Amino acid sequence: MRLQITKSKNAECFYVVKSIYENKKHSNVVVEKLGNLEAVKQKSGDMDPYEWAKAYVAELNRKEKEGKLEDVSVTFSPQRIIDANKQFSFHGGYLFLQKIYYQLGLNKIANDIQHRYKFNYDINNILSILVYTRILNPSSKTASLEAAKAFFEKPNFELHQIYRALDVIATETDFIQSQLYKNSLSMTKRNTGILYYDCTNFFFEIEEAKGIRQYGISKEHRPNPIVQLGLFMDADGIPLAFCVHEGNTNEQTTLKPLEQKIISAYGKSKFVVCTDAGLASNTNRKFNNVADRAFVTTQSIKQLKGFIKEWALSPEGWSLDGKIKFNLNEIDEEKYHDAVFYKERWINENGLEQRLIVTYSVKYRNYQHNIRQEQISRVEKLLENNPQNPERTKQTDYKRLIAKTSVTPEGEIAEKKIYTIDNERIAAESQYDGFYGVCTNLEDDAREIIKINKRRWEIEESFRIMKTEFKARPIYLSKDNRIKAHFTICFIALTIYRLLEQKLNSKFTTEQLLSTLKSMSFLHLRGHGYVPTYQRNEITDKLHQAFGFRTDNEIIPTDLMKKILINSKK
Repeated sequence: MRLQITKSKNAECFYVVKSIYENKKHSNVVVEKLGNLEAVKQKSGDMDPYEWAKAYVAELNRKEKEGKLEDVSVTFSPQRIIDANKQFSFHGGYLFLQKIYYQLGLNKIANDIQHRYKFNYDINNILSILVYTRILNPSSKTASLEAAKAFFEKPNFELHQIYRALDVIATETDFIQSQLYKNSLSMTKRNTGILYYDCTNFFFEIEEAKGIRQYGISKEHRPNPIVQLGLFMDADGIPLAFCVHEGNTNEQTTLKPLEQKIISAYGKSKFVVCTDAGLASNTNRKFNNVADRAFVTTQSIKQLKGFIKEWALSPEGWSLDGKIKFNLNEIDEEKYHDAVFYKERWINENGLEQRLIVTYSVKYRNYQHNIRQEQISRVEKLLENNPQNPERTKQTDYKRLIAKTSVTPEGEIAEKKIYTIDNERIAAESQYDGFYGVCTNLEDDAREIIKINKRRWEIEESFRIMKTEFKARPIYLSKDNRIKAHFTICFIALTIYRLLEQKLNSKFTTEQLLSTLKSMSFLHLRGHGYVPTYQRNEITDKLHQAFGFRTDNEIIPTDLMKKILINSKK
C-alpha cells in the first residue's frame, strides 16, 4: 500500500492506494480515503499532515505483513454500475477436495503421464477439475468446464482438450489406480486385510449396443445398454481398484481378474474377500481358498440342501457367545430384540469344505415381516381394481404375492384368469424371516465373521453415491476409452470423498457434507479480498479444523487467499 495525494484547484485529497494484479493486468484500488488536507490535519494533531499520512500507511503495511490488519471499510454507490465482464462470485468448496487431491499425489501422477505423452495441454488441470466437478457439480464435460470457471483458479484448457485427455486417462487407468493406492499409504493406513467386492451396472441413453455397452440384466430394470462396473474397497470403505466390463458379462467372472491385478500390481497376497451371494460362485470361492487368501460370502438359506436347511431353520442350538445354547421358541423377544443369535457347522459344497454360519435376529425378523405386510396391502389395493395382467417385473416385486388361476375346478382352461393373494407363497417366505446365512473358510470366532459381513453395506453405499450424488449415470459417452475414463474419474472422486469423510471423523450424511461444500461461495471485493457468503455450521468448523486453514473470516484479504490456495496444493 502507498499514499496517493490528488490535487485540484481548490483541494488536496489523501488516499491509501494498493496495487493489485488480476487477470494478468496491473491496476490500483483505493483501500481507504483519508479525506482532504483539513481532515488529515485534524487527525495528525501537532504532526505534519503529510508525514502523518506516510506514517499511517507504513503502519498499515506493517500490520498487513504481520496479519494484524484492522477492520475493512468498503463503500458502494447506488449510482455506480458494476464493471462489465467482471466476476464477483467465486466457489471455494473445492479447496478441501484439492488438498486431498494433492496429498494423494495425483498431480505427480498426471505430470508423469504428461511427461511420457508430451502433449501441449495440462492434463493435471483437466483431471483435477473433472474430479472436483464430478463431486460438486456432476454434469456433462461442457457444463463441468463452465462450472470450473467459478473456481478461484481458472481452467487453462478448452473443451476439445478434455476429450483428448479422456483417451489418455483411459489408457493409463491401471497406472493411475496402482499409483493412487501406493500414494495413499503415505496419507492414511490402508486396512487391506479385508477387501469387499461388488458389481453393479450403469445404463446409457444411447440405445445402440456397441463395444462395452451391451444389453444385459440391468439392476435398475431399464431397457437400455449397460456396462458392468466391479469395485474393490478396503475395510475402511476406501476404494482400492475397479474394472469395467461389457454389459452382458456374467458378474461372477469379473472378480478373479481384478483380484489378480491387486495381487500383482499392488503387492497384496494376504487378504479376505467379502462378497454377496451373487458373486460367490464355486470358482471364486476356490480361488480364495489357497495361499493366504480367504473368503466370506452371503449364503441363501433357501438354496441349501434339504437337511442343512432343516438344521438352519431349527429353533434349537442357537448361541450368543458360543457357550450357552438357546431355543428360539423360548427366548424373551423384548429382552433379546437387538441380539444376533448364531449357529455354525462345516459343510461340503461342490467339493469345497466351508463353514456355514447362520444368524437370527428378532429385529431383522420384524423388519422383513413389516415389509411384506406393506406389500400385501399393496396387493389387496391392486386386486380391488380387477387388474387385467398384474405380472411381476422382478423377484422382489410385490406382485409376486399374487396367485393366478387359469383353469376351472374341472381342469379346463378358464375363459378369464383369476387373481388372488398367494397365501402359500407368503407362508413359505415367512419361515425365513430373521434368518441370514454366511459361508467362509476362516476359522475365526463366528461373531467376527458376522461383523466382517455386516460392513458390506459400505460398498453398496459407494455405488449409491456414484449413481446418485456423482450422477455417474446415464452415460452419454459412446467411445469405449472415454467410458473407461469416465469411471476412472468417478473412482478418483469416490476415493477423495471417502478420505474426506475419514479426515472429518464425523457421521455427517453424504447429502449434508456435499451440500455444505457446494454452498461455500465468496463475494470478491476488488482490492480488499473475499467475503464468505455461506452459512457457517458444524461441518464448516470441522473442515477448517481438519485442513488447517480457514475461509470463514468476515473478509479474507487477497494475499491471505493466495496463501490458502498455495496451502491447498501441499
